[in-house]
Amino acid sequence: MPHQFEIVVPAGKKKERLDTFLASHVENATRSRVQKAIREGAVLIGGKTVRPSHPVAPGEVIQVTLPGRPPQKASPESIALDIVYEDADLLVVNKPAGMVTHPAFGNYTGTLVNALLYHCNGLSTLNDPLRPGIVHRLDKNTSGLMVVAKNDNAHARLARQFSRRTILRQYQAVVWGVFASPEGIIEAELGRNKSDRKKMAVVLEGKHAVTTYIVLEQFPYLALLGLKLQTGRTHQIRVHMAHIHHPVFGDPTYNGRHLVAGPGTAAQKSEVQRLLALMPRQALHAKTIGFLHPTTGETLFFDSPLPADMQSLLEILRQHSPAGR
Repeated sequence: MPHQFEIVVPAGKKKERLDTFLASHVENATRSRVQKAIREGAVLIGGKTVRPSHPVAPGEVIQVTLPGRPPQKASPESIALDIVYEDADLLVVNKPAGMVTHPAFGNYTGTLVNALLYHCNGLSTLNDPLRPGIVHRLDKNTSGLMVVAKNDNAHARLARQFSRRTILRQYQAVVWGVFASPEGIIEAELGRNKSDRKKMAVVLEGKHAVTTYIVLEQFPYLALLGLKLQTGRTHQIRVHMAHIHHPVFGDPTYNGRHLVAGPGTAAQKSEVQRLLALMPRQALHAKTIGFLHPTTGETLFFDSPLPADMQSLLEILRQHSPAGR
């Protein structure tokens, strides 16, 4: 079980790095273990995440949640799966919003991997034991299609297609704002947010990232986009859209739950709040995936319908804007 507690920095305490301070004040804690907990958001000061190098100050209240010993490997769990395709080498699954892809800090059960292990006799072993079969991932609250490898040969060949950017990945998202142009390209380097390590940001020293988009339907203050990834960075679409001031609607991490554009009257603002209540997550769905079968070389292409929450959101928007394109 996780170990939760608070530490109050004593009066007169001289400046010291947070990781060093905790390593000397927490029984059996190593500095590396503390640093890992800080980076994973398990250490808060004033309710906010901080860096390991944060200088502690007298009177600060440090809230700490140190994990217990994590499992050495994932365990099978009887969880329903929406399997779109399956053969001896791979599966294509439609992951629902709210499901974590693989076990990690804070989510060691109930993940897609746990469900896959129950369903399959075997998965690839090229990753660590907590991520068998996982060639790529989707964020917890992003729904949509994922390809999973059943053996190491399939995994290696699929991973090569991802690294060479020959995998077709198309998303749909509802985002804030009105677009002046029907299509566009976003090219901006991504890396860890310097003030919050759990978030990503556009940074000069980040990794190259490219997203293209097309406006499928334009509503008074929201739009339905089709998006393609030319690279596969963490939170790429969400950060890129926020960067150009069109955050994904409902996204709690990247400004998608604030009134970004359009609504000015009380009635309009009330309508937006109703839509946000309908969409408690980012309105983002991995709709299409295409790749070469790792054994036969056959071109495989899969498409999935938008989930019910996004369909309901769009139905309401269309009712209020029948001319939306």
